[in-house]
This record gives sequence, structure tokens and C-alpha cells, in this order.
Amino acid sequence: MRTNTGLWWLLSAFFLLMAVVYSIWNVVAHTDIPEWYHRIEWVGSVALLFTAFMSALIAFYMSRVHRAQRGELPEDMLTADIDDGDPELGEFSPWSWWPIVLAAAAAFGILGLAVGVWLFPIGLAIFVVAIVGWVYEYYRGHFAR
Repeated sequence: MRTNTGLWWLLSAFFLLMAVVYSIWNVVAHTDIPEWYHRIEWVGSVALLFTAFMSALIAFYMSRVHRAQRGELPEDMLTADIDDGDPELGEFSPWSWWPIVLAAAAAFGILGLAVGVWLFPIGLAIFVVAIVGWVYEYYRGHFAR
């Protein structure tokens, strides 16, 4: 995490430097305009400044997370094994057909937006059935608990 934070700070400094270079380059390149503030190409300069600001926000967030976890993650240690960073992700149903029905509902919904609006309510109805079926699949039938 410390390396990622350093990389984001480096990226932020790079974009800030490029914003300054870009602005100065535009001032120097357009000598035919009398006022210097009319020579700056504002869209590119502001975009580079905001990109530097956004990467600084990510770097700041990552440094705060690193400080809050009070130690190195297993991914950051050279002596760690693969199993050290393997968390429990939850329980999944490999036999469940509901994700496929949910994908079909999404396909009908997007197709309804693209081709004909009459398909969108059908996709919405299939979505409701699929999400209810997926949530309650452990409450009925062979796999009830």
C-alpha cells in the first residue's frame, strides 16, 4: 500500500508539472496575442490541474487507509505466502441458475432501450423474478435450510 501511495503522489506531481509546462508552452507559442492570459489554452490547463488534484485525492485516501490499518498487508510483504492474503469471500451457489436469468433480464432491458421500448418492461419483470429467486433460493426446494 505504501508503494501505491508513492506512485499516486508521483503521478499527481507529474500532472501538476505538465499543467505548468502546458500553460507556459501556450503562452510562449502564441506571441501574436498581446495579453498573456488570453494566450493560455484553458481547457487543457484546467483538465491537467484537475487530474493532478484527483490523483492527489487518491494518494491521500490511500495513505489514510494505510495508516488506519496499522501495518503492512500481506501483498506488501516479500516473505508472505499466497494464503496469507486469502480472505473468506462468502458463500456462493455453484448450481444456481439465477445469475443467468438476471443476465437475460439485463439483456432484455438494454435491448428494450436500444430497439423497442416495449421490451424494457418485460426485462424489468424478468429482473424482479430473478432477483427474488436468487435471494430466496435457500428458503425453498432441495437446498432449503
